Order: sequence, then structure tokens, then C-alpha cells
Amino acid sequence: MTDTRDTTSAAPIELVAFRIGAQEYCVDIMAVREIRGWTPATTLPHAPAFVQGVINLRGAVLPIVDLSSRLGLGAAAPTERHVTIVVQIAEQVVGLLVDAVSDILTVTPEQMRPTPDVASETTRQFVKGVFAMEGRMISLIELDQVLPHDQREAA
Repeated sequence: MTDTRDTTSAAPIELVAFRIGAQEYCVDIMAVREIRGWTPATTLPHAPAFVQGVINLRGAVLPIVDLSSRLGLGAAAPTERHVTIVVQIAEQVVGLLVDAVSDILTVTPEQMRPTPDVASETTRQFVKGVFAMEGRMISLIELDQVLPHDQREAA
């Protein structure tokens, strides 16, 4: 008997969607370890401008990346309404400071559109692709690019 299932379509993936200003972004849920309320970070001398500082997460030192600043959208002014998404990037666990988590999305890889050619090389470095869903444009963040390779060990 022949298997007639379409093996070219990939399985759905789940994404955590969040806001930075008026823009929506998402990351693969498999990289997310937890979502927590904002906690003031202790600044580190000579840290990159996008590193807000570090917090104590159950005895571990967790670097906090201001994702707005890292994406070139300006530094965030964190309030109690901000959220930290704790993600695993390679071997490093990092907190991403965002405005709010908005959704859990289930999508198929076929729904992702490539980053437009008009985008800068820097944009294409951070944005893996774009999803058009329910009248919203949601950019998929390339987590491997959030921390520069030479700064992963320093974080």
C-alpha cells in the first residue's frame, strides 16, 4: 500500500508573540524557558548599550537584553507593565525585555514569508521572516543574532 500523505509540508510550530512599541514580533516557543514580570536590573560597567544589566533568577545571574534597543528601535524605559521573556540562545540563557506578551501562535513554515528585499541587511540579520495573520504583520526574531557571537560568553 502506498502512503499518500504529503510529506513535504512541515509540522506546525508554536510561537510566542510579543509587542515592542506598535510592532509585533515572535520567537519559537521551544526556546522560551519562562515569562516573568519586569524586575529592575543591576547595570554592568562597559556592557553593550542593549544589555540592560543582570538579575538574580533563582540563584543564577541572568543578563537582560533590551530587545527594543537591540533591534535599533530605541532604548526602552521599563515599567511594571514590561515583561521579560527568558530564552535559551545556544548555551546561554538570556532575558529579553519586551513591552508585553500578546499571543501564542500555531503556524506552519509555509505561512512564513521572507523578509522583504527593501529591508536593510541588519533587519534581515534579526528577522527570519514575517507572518501575516488576522490583519497583523508579525516578524519572527532570529534568536541566534540577538547576542553577538563574541559577546555570548561575556553576557
